[in-house]
Amino acid sequence: MNGIFFPGLNIFLENVPRGFTIFGIFIPLYAVCITLGFILALQVARIEGKRTGCNDDDYLDYFLVMVIPSILGARIYYILFNLDRFTGTGKNVGGILFDMINIRNGGLAIYGGLIAGTAVSAIFAKKRHINLPLFGDNICMGILVGQILGRWGNFFNRECFGAYTDGPFRMAIPDGFYSKSFYSDMVRDGIITQQMRDNTEIINGFACITVHPTFIYEGLWNLALLIFIFCYRKKKKFNGELSMLYVAGYGLGRFWIEGLRTDSLMIGPLKVSQVVAVICVLLAVGVIIYNLKLVKKRAEVGDKDLKEEKEPQSGE
Repeated sequence: MNGIFFPGLNIFLENVPRGFTIFGIFIPLYAVCITLGFILALQVARIEGKRTGCNDDDYLDYFLVMVIPSILGARIYYILFNLDRFTGTGKNVGGILFDMINIRNGGLAIYGGLIAGTAVSAIFAKKRHINLPLFGDNICMGILVGQILGRWGNFFNRECFGAYTDGPFRMAIPDGFYSKSFYSDMVRDGIITQQMRDNTEIINGFACITVHPTFIYEGLWNLALLIFIFCYRKKKKFNGELSMLYVAGYGLGRFWIEGLRTDSLMIGPLKVSQVVAVICVLLAVGVIIYNLKLVKKRAEVGDKDLKEEKEPQSGE
C-alpha cells in the first residue's frame, strides 16, 4: 500500500514513505525537500553573486527576510483561489481560521510564493542599493533548484499529479494509500476522477490509479531550463535577461503541465496557473525584446561615434 509504481518503465518502488519519525515527532519528506531546496537555492545564488562581483552576504540576508513572506504568499494565493474549501457550510470562524493557517494539510501555491518573493526582492534591493535586474539574474537559478527539489516533495506526498493515462510514463498509486476520508475528499474535489476509478490497474496485487506524474514533468522541465540558463549566463546581453528567460521559460512549461493536472486552482472556467503563466510569458518576452532593441541601438550609436572619431575632420 505504500508503493509507487511506473509499470510502463518497469520501475516498482515498494516502499516510498511520506516521512519519518524522530523522538516521536513525524517529519514529512515534503518539508525536508522544501528546506533543502531553500538551502541549495541560497548557495547557488551566493555563488552567482560572488561571480558577478556582488556581496554574497546580501543573498543570505535576502533569503532570511524572504522565507516567511514567500510561505505566506503561497498560502494566501492558494486560499484566495480556493475559498470554498475553507468557508464550507458548518464551519465556524475558529474552524475556518484554523484551516487557513494549517499548512500541514497542504495548500501552498508556487506562484503566490514567487510573487511575494519578487515583491520582497524589489524592496530589499532598493534599501540595499542593489542592482535589481542583476540581483534577479543571480537568484533565478537558485529558485529553479529549489523548485526542482520541492516537486520531489510532491512525489513523496503523492500529490500534484495529472489526469488518467495508460501511457508509458504513467505513475500508479495504490488506492489504499490514502485514508478513506482523504480519498473521499479527493474524489469530491475532482482530483481523483471517475475515469481514474473506472480504469484502475492491478499492479503487484494492488488496484492502482494510473496518472500523469506532472510533478516529475515539471521537475525535468525546470532542470532543462536551469541547464540552459547556466550555459547562457555568460552570453547575456543585459542585466535582467536571465530572470526574464526564467519567467518566460517556467511560464511555458507550467502552462503545458497545468493543462494535465486535475487539482488546479480555478477562476471561473479557467485554470489560474495557466492564466498567470500566459501573463508571465508575454511580459517577460516583451521585456526581453525591448531591452534587446535598446542594446542594439546603443551598439549602433557606439559604432557611429567610433567611426566619426576615426574619420579626419574637414580642414585638418
